[in-house]
Amino acid sequence: MSENRLFPLEKRGDALLSRPEFFGRLALNVLGAGVLVLISMIIGMAGYHHFESMSWVDAYVNAAMILSGMGPMGELKTEGGKIFAGTYALYSGLMVVFSTGLILAPIAHRVIHKFNLEDDGDDAKKGPDGKSGRPR
Repeated sequence: MSENRLFPLEKRGDALLSRPEFFGRLALNVLGAGVLVLISMIIGMAGYHHFESMSWVDAYVNAAMILSGMGPMGELKTEGGKIFAGTYALYSGLMVVFSTGLILAPIAHRVIHKFNLEDDGDDAKKGPDGKSGRPR
């Protein structure tokens, strides 16, 4: 496993991670996604507070509703607020997809890696001609 990458994953020939190591990796990815959501909420709250002069509580509600895909709570009054809300909504949609991928990546990688390890084990049962020694 190469440790010089941002998200180190085991390669095809490497052994499967132990469950504690896997859950540690999954926890780091969930934490990373949570940090991205928190940063996104701060950006949304600051934008609504600045462009629409909303209170921090109203800015929080609007940012949370947009980030979760529900839509804004109230009518936007300024052109700057409308442009910000549209841009933030596009960003939020991409952030949801990215965060979901970040969380699901270790799970998908483990399933594929385990499948490849099992597949490599079947290759050992093949004869020198590459055909299975098992009768069909």
